[in-house]
Amino acid sequence: MSSNRHRPRTASAADDVSGSPTTSPASAAGNRVPQTRTGTAWFAVCSAALLCVVLIIFMAQNTRSVEVTFLWTHTSLPLALALLIAAVGATILAVVIGTARIAQLRHLYRRGHGN
Repeated sequence: MSSNRHRPRTASAADDVSGSPTTSPASAAGNRVPQTRTGTAWFAVCSAALLCVVLIIFMAQNTRSVEVTFLWTHTSLPLALALLIAAVGATILAVVIGTARIAQLRHLYRRGHGN
């Protein structure tokens, strides 16, 4: 599949009578700047910074201490910290399960393709 994104549009007989080329949606889309790894990294850093600001505001507003019991442990800590620990734990669990699934799929792919 070829893309016309980086090729300039040339004049053709289909252009209007005045001789100026018409602008079509395809040629307008061709003027877009391509997505790069640097741009993606910049977007990720900005998103992470915004998320950190939201997290700091959340933690500043939820400083009330709560009693937390987990298995045989009883402790008291700020509500925001308890929720943050729970969220990090859930994220780690999701990453472990996702990694195991990716490893399983890679194993099946390699076995099926004889590599």
